[in-house]
Amino acid sequence: MTAPTLWAFLAKPGKALARGPVAMIFAEDETEIDSTLRHHLDLGFKSVLFLAPDAFGVADELAADTRITRIRHDLAAGARVSETVNAVIDKAPGLWLFYCYNAEYLFYPFCEARSVGELLAFHAEERRDAMLTYVIDLYAPDLERHPNAVCLKEAHIDRSGYYALGRPDPDNHNHPRERQLDFFGGLRWRFEEHIPANRRKIDRISLFRAAPGLRLRDDDTFSDEEYNTYACPWHNNLTAALVSFRTAKALKRNPGSTFGIHSFKWRNSVPFEWHSRQLLDLGLMEPGQWF
Repeated sequence: MTAPTLWAFLAKPGKALARGPVAMIFAEDETEIDSTLRHHLDLGFKSVLFLAPDAFGVADELAADTRITRIRHDLAAGARVSETVNAVIDKAPGLWLFYCYNAEYLFYPFCEARSVGELLAFHAEERRDAMLTYVIDLYAPDLERHPNAVCLKEAHIDRSGYYALGRPDPDNHNHPRERQLDFFGGLRWRFEEHIPANRRKIDRISLFRAAPGLRLRDDDTFSDEEYNTYACPWHNNLTAALVSFRTAKALKRNPGSTFGIHSFKWRNSVPFEWHSRQLLDLGLMEPGQWF
């Protein structure tokens, strides 16, 4: 299915919003679009909304896949992700939704053997309506061979260098919010001189259940503060990870940083194994009570 605009799609979504979970994948450029779509289809999303300009191509089998709805959408022309997500929220009350960008890949505990639907069914049984995901930077180790910093086969991640700070509440004398933290690390921490202060966090509520009046804000948090918590008051909950080339791409594409960065590798770089076990072992996601 193809829609000329987001609003045309939402007027007649057909089966795309009939069942969840639904993935929204925003294409910022043409990097690894096919692998991003395949990865999330393989996780078990019932439908994928692929939001991209007409010029961005996909493989023939993906273009023919009935689970994918292509929607004309151009981030470079000023389209805002938050407005798009909020519009889908209004049309899909009660459905679990997910959003990411091209060259980003969702991982969660035991994802090699369990579907995203199973993950969210358990999470819902724990009376949770949102799941924290850490955005873990991927990067190519050799920027001479891969000048855009993207290589799936040789992708590396940082094994350490992550930390969290209390999230201040401006409505409560800037005291820390309950069960909310700002998380930092990866390339946004190591190359912070090239990253605006308000873009350095690596936490994102990528998986959430749509609800009437719910709003995604431009800082990747939600208007319902409970959605922004990492766990319920009683015990630790599941968390997930988004492994992402997005920051590496941006640092090499930006004229202000590209000539100052000759390699993203450092002493704590390790090859990414493309397996949830590695992320669990490094403490980059939490299984909670799910075994």
